[in-house]
Amino acid sequence: MNKLTRADLMSLERYSEQRQAFRSKVMAHKLPRQIAIGPNASLYFEDRLTIQYQIQEMLRVERIFEAAGIEEELEAYNPLIPDGSNWKATLMLEFPNPEERKLWLSKLLGLEQQTWVQVDGFEPVFAIANEDLPRETTEKTAAVHFMRFELSATEVTALKGGAALSMGIQHPNYHYSTVLAAASQQALVADLD
Repeated sequence: MNKLTRADLMSLERYSEQRQAFRSKVMAHKLPRQIAIGPNASLYFEDRLTIQYQIQEMLRVERIFEAAGIEEELEAYNPLIPDGSNWKATLMLEFPNPEERKLWLSKLLGLEQQTWVQVDGFEPVFAIANEDLPRETTEKTAAVHFMRFELSATEVTALKGGAALSMGIQHPNYHYSTVLAAASQQALVADLD
């Protein structure tokens, strides 16, 4: 994993000056990394640039400029950068109406364990979810889950050779899948270097 260090980050003053341009660059970079799975779920795939942006924003909001505080943020966020054999993503369950969201979150228990990626010609790889802490109760799941998808060396080789990639959720109450568009697949395959 190509971890971020303090040397990779801008000072608060420099970030303030460059924030608008940096934010525009990151938002454009994120577009092909956002994969809709059905009408109410999306996977947001992280990489070094998206995590750098998250850290810069956290430092800005919290006004963190001391070395110890910056190191704490790096320690918290660096594990979210893929390491060449995996992808790391945030699963968002998106129901705009609060009452509908409450109902659906109670019907989608265990959904995070049923989220998968699949390289053409291989079995699905199911997410390793919420390693930091549980995000559901016996009554409902959370609207946000953090996931890691571990790929074998042969799957990585197949993807780099042009094998198709699909993703989905196979929960009894939410069953959708999608084949990735070329731009999205290209963005994710770049994380496997």
